[in-house]
Amino acid sequence: MPKFRKISGEKVVKIFCNKMGFNISGRSGSHVRLSKMTPDGKVGTVVPMHKELKIGTLKGVLKLAKIDIDEFSKYL
Repeated sequence: MPKFRKISGEKVVKIFCNKMGFNISGRSGSHVRLSKMTPDGKVGTVVPMHKELKIGTLKGVLKLAKIDIDEFSKYL
């Protein structure tokens, strides 16, 4: 498992949208909803737009999006 460095919510959203095919489906306060259609159905996640995401929060975002940690770390 890769060692994560500090990453902002804005950078996570950019990676999800530009590299992984997600689209912004809504915004509520400081949180952004992302979704994507897959062969298995719709997949979505919520990213808090904080300056720095805690590791556990980032792992939770990735788990909801059904993205492997190693796959995400390629784009960091």
